[in-house]
Amino acid sequence: MAYRIGRVGELKVGSYAVIDGEPCQILSIQKSKPGKHGSAKFRCIAVSLLDGSKKSFVSPVDATIEIPIVDKRRGQIVSITPDYVQLMDLETYEVFEVPHPSEEEVKSRLEVGKEVEYWNIMGHRKLVRVKG
Repeated sequence: MAYRIGRVGELKVGSYAVIDGEPCQILSIQKSKPGKHGSAKFRCIAVSLLDGSKKSFVSPVDATIEIPIVDKRRGQIVSITPDYVQLMDLETYEVFEVPHPSEEEVKSRLEVGKEVEYWNIMGHRKLVRVKG
């Protein structure tokens, strides 16, 4: 299982949630007070951890939500192709490919042999930063 269940009302800015089936990080939150006949509402704007697209979400505060488990790991760059970066996990020595990062700052620092941090989120791997 790549996620756990949590309560919507416990989410904070910067925490993670699964919105529309995609793992996201919350950017802003608005909570409305309960009305005469309804429960308090929770509105948030989030950004996808995988592709950077914006998502919005509205729900009662007492509802449940999936919270993705973000596994932060270290790897080493084995090779770089035009479309992918081949990494080796520094704990398991597994070799796999990840797409090039969308952030230009990270992309410009890619070099064979460098150590990187990558995230394993709900079966997807994403290169986050180059160390050193």
